[in-house]
Amino acid sequence: MANYTAADVKKLRELTGAGMMDCKNALVEAEGEVEKAVELLRIKGQKGVAKREGRDASNGAVVSLIAEDNTSGVLVELNCETDFVAKGDKFVVVADALAAHVAKTSPADLEAVLASEINPGQTVQQFVDEANATLGEKIVFRRFAQFNGAFVSAYMHRTDPDLPPAIGVLVELDSANAAIAKDVAQHIAAFAPTYLSREEIPAEALENERRIAEATAREEGKPEAALERIVEGRVTGFVKENAVLEQAFAKDSKKTVQKVLDEAGVKLVRFARFRVGA
Repeated sequence: MANYTAADVKKLRELTGAGMMDCKNALVEAEGEVEKAVELLRIKGQKGVAKREGRDASNGAVVSLIAEDNTSGVLVELNCETDFVAKGDKFVVVADALAAHVAKTSPADLEAVLASEINPGQTVQQFVDEANATLGEKIVFRRFAQFNGAFVSAYMHRTDPDLPPAIGVLVELDSANAAIAKDVAQHIAAFAPTYLSREEIPAEALENERRIAEATAREEGKPEAALERIVEGRVTGFVKENAVLEQAFAKDSKKTVQKVLDEAGVKLVRFARFRVGA
């Protein structure tokens, strides 16, 4: 008897883009554990698996609000069910109102902001629920980021000219440099780093990547004597792909993002990147 359900197969296909039989076989080998099945598909060479993990079909918009003096900024993601609603003025007005509220109140987390009052006698959750009824779709205030620092800037990217921005990036520099802030934010929007630097990558994430790299190399039949070098090379590649300071800069691949920042005399303190539904 199979130790997985049709829903598990569907979820694994959505996460990896792999074929149905590949997903079924991976689930059998993983004894029904979807996360383990994802790893197995990566090890066996299913193309694009790592990039497709966690994708979501949700629609919506990302909006930003930056203070006039660039010392603070907010990024908000609001989700809906269809792009028809996402491109409507009423939906964007709701998203903008939420961004303004976050900027004004500086909530600790999403739970706190949902419980706060956006209008007299009306919480943010009630405000969103009202939007649900008005727009006729499920509306979800998914997440927000708020930075306060020496220089904060945002870059918003439209993946479809008829829709509101689907990708938003908030960056904080340790000193003012609008041009570098824009360049780095655009780079982050395009290359989707997960971490600021190698030091920020959790040890368990590196160890997991090392384990997958070794299993992959063995699956490929690499010689035992070369395994350590191959594994470390792939872990280094993982770091360069996921840590923004280690990445090759979008406008000049001969330089890392760190090198570009150093030449400009500024430091990237932190960043947030939202893509609708991802």
